[in-house]
Formats: sequence, structure tokens, C-alpha cells
Amino acid sequence: MKKDIINKKYEKEGKNFEDQVEGRNSVLELLESGKDINKIFITKGEKHGSINKIIAIAKEKRVIVVEKDKRQMQEIAQTENYQGVIAIVPPFEYCEIEDILLEAKNRNEEPFVLILDGIEDPHNLGSIIRTAETAGVHGIIIPKRRAASVNSTVNKVSAGAVEHMKIARVTNISESINQLKEAGLWICGTDINTNKYYYDQDLTGPLGIVIGNEGNGMSDKVRKNCDFLVKIPMKGKVTSLNASVSTGIVVYEAVKQRN
Repeated sequence: MKKDIINKKYEKEGKNFEDQVEGRNSVLELLESGKDINKIFITKGEKHGSINKIIAIAKEKRVIVVEKDKRQMQEIAQTENYQGVIAIVPPFEYCEIEDILLEAKNRNEEPFVLILDGIEDPHNLGSIIRTAETAGVHGIIIPKRRAASVNSTVNKVSAGAVEHMKIARVTNISESINQLKEAGLWICGTDINTNKYYYDQDLTGPLGIVIGNEGNGMSDKVRKNCDFLVKIPMKGKVTSLNASVSTGIVVYEAVKQRN
């Protein structure tokens, strides 16, 4: 309880002094990424399977491993399915938009960026990050307010992809879009009310794809700032898709065209 009160105080001030990564795959990805880890907690009696691999790598990298009983682990855990392992880490390190563009330059590729206009569900954010990383997206831009930020749930759902993805957290999405335009990117918005299907649009070249809020889609200001809009055809009685599913469909169409 005391930890929750302190964390809420720091979140209000825009700070965080500690975070955690939960789940075996996520912790393994974290260890293999070489990023800082303060310590790793494991449940007593869980020394089998991939837990042994985690302990071995942690020992090799001189990361402290602490055994705790199941009750203590449940008190520490921020997700229900933490799989007997929790890594305590420094707060997630967001980057700048310039870092994302530099990543594309370093890979000798045309910039490929995702802009998330108010994704609120951390499970959606985690899934989107996982999809973006597998698709070769250079970075993701998210807003600071009224949107999910990177936390233990996001990390776990992303299956550790968070450790390999550049994420910029910005004050104003529209201003960030203008910055990308100045850098030569075309901005593609996703909107059910437009006429053009995503597979009929040229998605090659320097590109930013905007995915709107789960319920309301893109804000009017962001929609007007897009260079063009696309939609996914809906043939059934349900006329909307989960935000992470929509992201996967449009992003992989771009991958197909760009290759």
C-alpha cells in the first residue's frame, strides 16, 4: 500500500523511480537485452524449466536473485500471471522523436513510425508494441496524457518487445506529426469513415501510421493533420476491430508493399 501511494505521488509529478518486468519470457528478454536490472525475485520452489535459465543468466551478469514465498510474490506482482518471476528495474527510458528517425537512418531504411492517438488499454499497447517490433517499425509515439504508458503489464503482453522498441512519449501528438512531416514522412490515418481501403493506398516511402483511441478513434485535430486516411473493410455485423488487430493489418500491408 505504501509503495502504491509513493508511486502515485511520483506519477503525478511525471516521475517514477522504479518499475518491474513480470513473466518468464519478458524477464529473459530483459536479461538478454543487457539493460539495467536492480534485482530479480523468484518464487521459492520454482527452480525448474526457464526459471533455471533466468537464474543462470542473472548469475553470469551479476544480477541479484532473491527467493520469496508465494504470498510475498503476490503482494509484489502487478499482474496476475507473473509466472514466478519479477525483475525490478529502473523506469522505462523513453526516447525523443529524433532518436526514432536516427534508428531508421542507422538501419539505412525509410522511416516507418507508429503514432498512437490515445490508446488507453495497456494490453492493447503491449500487443501493438509486439507487432511493431516484429514488423520492423523504427519507433512508436504515444501521448503523455489520457493514454497507457509502458508498465509491467505492457512489457509482459509485448513478450519483451518493449526492450527492443524505441518509444517517444510526447505532450502533443499533432505537433509531433508536424515534426515527422518536416522530416519528410507521409502521415496515414486510420478512419472507418473514409472511402479508401488500406490495400489501395501506397504505403511505401517515409511513413507514419496513426492508430486512434479504442472507442473514439483519432481526434479531429489529428485526423485533419493526416495526409491521407484509410480503412479496413468490415463485412460482418460487428463494425469495429480491436486497436491492436487493426494495427497489425495496416502495418503488415505496409511491410508487404515496402518489401
